[in-house]
Amino acid sequence: MVEKLMDIRTSEYWLSWFDRTLAVISDYAINVIASILVIFLAHFISAQIKKFYKKHLHQDSSNQVHNINSVIAFTLRILCLLIGYFIAIHLLGLQGVLTQILASAGVIGIVVGFATKETIGNFFSGMLVNILVPFKVNDWVNINGQYGCVEKIGTFVTTVLTEDGQRVHIPNQLIYSQNVINYSSLGKRVAVVSTGVSYGDDLQKVKAVALDEIGKLSGLLLDEENQPHFFFTEIGASTYNFELRVWVEFIDHDQYLECIHQMIMAIKKRFEQEDISIAYNVTTLDFGVKGGVNLYDNPIQIKQLN
Repeated sequence: MVEKLMDIRTSEYWLSWFDRTLAVISDYAINVIASILVIFLAHFISAQIKKFYKKHLHQDSSNQVHNINSVIAFTLRILCLLIGYFIAIHLLGLQGVLTQILASAGVIGIVVGFATKETIGNFFSGMLVNILVPFKVNDWVNINGQYGCVEKIGTFVTTVLTEDGQRVHIPNQLIYSQNVINYSSLGKRVAVVSTGVSYGDDLQKVKAVALDEIGKLSGLLLDEENQPHFFFTEIGASTYNFELRVWVEFIDHDQYLECIHQMIMAIKKRFEQEDISIAYNVTTLDFGVKGGVNLYDNPIQIKQLN
């Protein structure tokens, strides 16, 4: 009788345990399924944001608006994913585990933070470049001494193709710690031609002829706002040196050099027609200075050798 009673109690215990276990598994399975659905929904919404951005915002004509839209879309996608994963963790009851993991990772995070501070700095600098837009793709710039055309503005680096055909990758952090010159922002640039004329030339004539000839060339900006400037800058060893400064349309570096080329060719030809000498350095030996020898007092004697 006692054995029979014990068997009944044992059976009831196992049935109760089985029911409790099944209930726990059922509840947990429901939470697991719900967590998977939440994560799937988060990824779906993130993908829809990306799709909407590419379809409606990616082709915006304004570069600045395009970059801002890109940052907003990226931020929204990350937020959707983070919210989805946090909800999934809450449904699975793993908040305590997550807290312990984060606490344990605190020290590691500090070490990693120091190790990756430049990478993080480049990332946020890239975000600022995309939002503030100090330059855009195809602009000609000088960044940290590198002069060239902007090929790509990335998350961590900006790629510049230099005038001699070299591809340079510049960390975005340098953009906000160095001076950046954007030659394309105004759509124009000053072209400078420097040379000198001989001491015997009429300086007023030189200036008038140079400005007159420049006024005949195309591709130069010669309106009231962008008047060319002519300055004599130095009395050289054999020349009066001058600078001719002219605003030109700036599209790219080759076009800029072409404008300077045309200016030099035109001035050279016109100076020849006007009998103006583009002088070169001449060295004069004076033997009559104090302490020297006067050649007239010491005739040169030439002897014929047999």
